[in-house]
Amino acid sequence: MQPIDYEKEMKEFTWDVPDYYDIATVVDTHAESNPSHPAIIWENEKGDSRTLTYDDVKNQTNQLANVLTSLGIGAGDPVLIMLPRIPETYVAQLTTVKIGGIITPAVEMLRGRNVIYRSNNCQAKAIITNESGASIVDEVKSELDSVAHFIVLGERDGWLSYHELMKSASTQFTSPPKKSEDIFYISYTSGTTGLPKGVVHQNSWMYAFKKINARYWYNAAKDDIIWATTSPGWAKWFWTHLGVTMNMGATDFIYEGRFNPEKYFRLLETHNITICCMTPTELRIMIKVPQATQYDLSAIRSFVSAGEPLNSEVIDFFRDTYGITIREGYGQTETVAIACNYYGITVKPGSMGKPMPGQDIKILNEQGKEVKTGEVGEVTLKMGLPSLFKEYYKMPEKMEEVIRNGRYYTGDLCRLDEDGYFWFEGRADDVILSAGYRIGPFEVEDALLTHPAVLECAAVGSPHPDRGEIVKAFVVLNKGFTPSDSLAAELQTHTKEVTAPYKYPREIEFVDSLPKTMSGKIKRSELKRMEYERKGKKS
Repeated sequence: MQPIDYEKEMKEFTWDVPDYYDIATVVDTHAESNPSHPAIIWENEKGDSRTLTYDDVKNQTNQLANVLTSLGIGAGDPVLIMLPRIPETYVAQLTTVKIGGIITPAVEMLRGRNVIYRSNNCQAKAIITNESGASIVDEVKSELDSVAHFIVLGERDGWLSYHELMKSASTQFTSPPKKSEDIFYISYTSGTTGLPKGVVHQNSWMYAFKKINARYWYNAAKDDIIWATTSPGWAKWFWTHLGVTMNMGATDFIYEGRFNPEKYFRLLETHNITICCMTPTELRIMIKVPQATQYDLSAIRSFVSAGEPLNSEVIDFFRDTYGITIREGYGQTETVAIACNYYGITVKPGSMGKPMPGQDIKILNEQGKEVKTGEVGEVTLKMGLPSLFKEYYKMPEKMEEVIRNGRYYTGDLCRLDEDGYFWFEGRADDVILSAGYRIGPFEVEDALLTHPAVLECAAVGSPHPDRGEIVKAFVVLNKGFTPSDSLAAELQTHTKEVTAPYKYPREIEFVDSLPKTMSGKIKRSELKRMEYERKGKKS
């Protein structure tokens, strides 16, 4: 793997997006040139495994494409896909692209109300999920006003069986050409206020990953075995599994199982992973296991991490123990990697690295002026780039909040040091970053407020040694309710039942009142600052 000549690439980089491009056609091209090459290697907690070649993926996506088109699903139709880390997830996503549809990814932990909002907002025409997902959807079926077809991996009353439909479907399908500017997906991401925003990306987004992430950050090639531990409902899934691996014709490893540090080490060793992407939370826990120094990780040539700043202890451990340099990167659901520690440059622990080429990145202060070295400002990018989202679906008011003078304001604050490295300084808003998850306080608060005991509440990020932050809720009780450990536990359980379980407040503090602005808005930043000071951390 040759080091990147950073200055040369920054100077000479040009965008060359073709008029017609889509990732499903790219995968089919790999199948034609190298049909027997493994595309997906899957393993679960029981040790069961499956391997799909690129030819398998092409044939199965052709079959599902014939199924979906026979149901009247086609160009411009959103398909909500709620599946775990299994090969069928790739097939469902790539097929949606192949027929000209729009991927709407959903995490497995969604609850009925989340499904209603996402489905009705984008007017999904079909839902593809497994049996556990179908049980959630069944609770709210009558409230889904656009879904015409329900497809399940398994057998369930009122649902079409994925496997039965596939049995009789032809492996031949002629895919209509798709423009790079056609809509690729709508992904719902958390914000600090209001309901989740539907981030709209075009097909060109996938092309941008080939130009940016695959080359400058992952440094990927077709003979790589790549493992990213993210879930299919998150943008990071598309960053790696489709954006890098499928683009390059490499092999994607996926593990369908709960996080276990010893197991993760064994998987890295057993499957000869050459490129790996894990969250800082996973890595912080992994280095603490007793056998952490005893594995053979010699196959790894590229190890990246993202989601939150990585502490130097983790970087030092992998460098000193295995000779591996973990290279951090930074980006959002709305972007590709905005900055990264390129292969070959000196890694500064805790830094997001240097800006990517082709991004027109500027760090601006509140007056819209570029900050000086060492000063803190907001990361902004020029709108209209193929690597950047098109819009927030049906939310022009949200676009007005983040677009100023033709630039996208990310809401992320950072400073640029004298060597050109980015250093993350926090969020301009109040999104909570916990164990790689991006959690909007509104969603937590909205769930808590449905409990009769809660009068008012505020959710903020509280520092945690392993998870980066955890969700902490400050709760004002209604009359007739008394603070207690049992009530706190009840509120935690209630939140898990109302919204996705990973969003529940791991700490609850009962208070008499919440700090507010003159206009009545809750001052979450004040609560967060207080919480960080309590735990001896800098917010």
